[in-house]
Parts: sequence; C-alpha cells; structure tokens
Amino acid sequence: MKRKLVWMAVVSLFAVCSLVLPALAADKLTMGEKSFVKEAASAGMMEVELGQMAKERGKSQEVKDFGQRMVTDHGKANDELKSLVDNRMKLPTKLELKHKAMVDKLANASADEFDKKYAAAMLKDHKKDVEKFRKESKKAKDPQLKGWIDKTLPVLEQHLQHARDMAHKMGVAEK
Repeated sequence: MKRKLVWMAVVSLFAVCSLVLPALAADKLTMGEKSFVKEAASAGMMEVELGQMAKERGKSQEVKDFGQRMVTDHGKANDELKSLVDNRMKLPTKLELKHKAMVDKLANASADEFDKKYAAAMLKDHKKDVEKFRKESKKAKDPQLKGWIDKTLPVLEQHLQHARDMAHKMGVAEK
C-alpha cells in the first residue's frame, strides 16, 4: 500500500512538472532575445528623442512630419515592448552609447544642416533596424516577442521608405 502511494506521488509530481516547467521556460527570454530587446528599446527611445528634435528644429515640413511619426510610432512600439517583457527583464532607461552619440551629433548640428543630417541618420538607422528585425524574426523562440517583431517590422519598412524619400528630396545620397 505504501509503495502504491509513493508511486502515485512520483507519477503525480512528474505530471505536474511536465506541465509547469515548459510554461515557466516559455516566460524566459534567451540571451540573444534579451540582447535584441535591449537594443530595440534603446533604438526606440533614440527615435522618439530625435523625432522630438526634428519637430522642433526641422526647417522643412517633411522633416517635422517625419519626426512626429517617429514620436508616435516608436513611442507606441516602446510601450508595447515594455508591457511584453515587463516581468521578464528590465529595459534600459538610458540610451546606449551609440544612440546617445547620434542624439548628441544631431543636437550639435547647425540649423542649416539639421534637416540633411537628420534625413541621413534616419535612412541609415532604419536600414539597420529593418535588417535586425528581419534576422530576429527568423531566430526568436519566444512567441510574444516574435509577434511583436512581426507586427513592428512592416512599420519599420514604411519608415525606411519614407526616410529614403525624404533623403532623396534633400539631396542626401543613400550609402
């Protein structure tokens, strides 16, 4: 009788573990996913900050409008990312050094050169972002993160096209 109870307890424990452990593992992000999330969060904060700057300092209406779109779209994406990973990892509250350097570079641009420098920066940055999001979409194991990436990627592709158009109109060559 005792053996039967012990055996039932072992089987029950195994059954519970087989249900609980995969659920717990699903809440974990891989190191690669965490790295991507940190990069995406910092880049998103940079886009919002630069968008605000473009709205205030831009001379052309196109730069001002693009800046507003960056504030709106990246602000929304940042909020979604934060709620997605809220309990699983801490997001950065400050820009990574490379993103801070870009903000500083544009903040120090003269009024006459701001629009061209902003257009060039947005073109370069969105090319990189689209590439990173495409790669991570193929690698991401976490279903919530993958869903966010796949939802955000088309928006970034639109941003890239608008950045190309803006840069072309301002005579900024695509590199």
